Amino acid sequence: MRELIPSGDLREMLLPPTYGRHVTRSTEFTVLSVEIWATGLVVNIHLASGGGPEPRIILQDHFGTEYSFRDSATLGSRNLQVFTPSVPPGTRSLTVRSADDPSGRQVVTFAVPLRAVPSELQPSQDGGYPPPELRRPA
Repeated sequence: MRELIPSGDLREMLLPPTYGRHVTRSTEFTVLSVEIWATGLVVNIHLASGGGPEPRIILQDHFGTEYSFRDSATLGSRNLQVFTPSVPPGTRSLTVRSADDPSGRQVVTFAVPLRAVPSELQPSQDGGYPPPELRRPA
């Protein structure tokens, strides 16, 4: 089995605040979660029917970071899509859009907790980061 999951620590798992279902003529899927890893992102998707086409999605944040699709795997009705890089420090939201929809319609937006994105901290010897300072939003 190939290495699909990004390397480094799992920083956070984001769950959708709303039902992230998307339906077009070409595809039907539901975004279940986004995993924030130290070196990338994994989008966990539920496909409406086995054997259907893999959805094409685009990730966006408010900084305009360019997330590149790296790999995917489908097992039954589950599809995992891997993107790089990880979210940059200060990221507050991450939006999943459908590339299959001509309008690039938004599927779901996730709030990114401050603790998911270490600032310019240096990792400890065990590879983890110290707990972040709590601060008020700007």
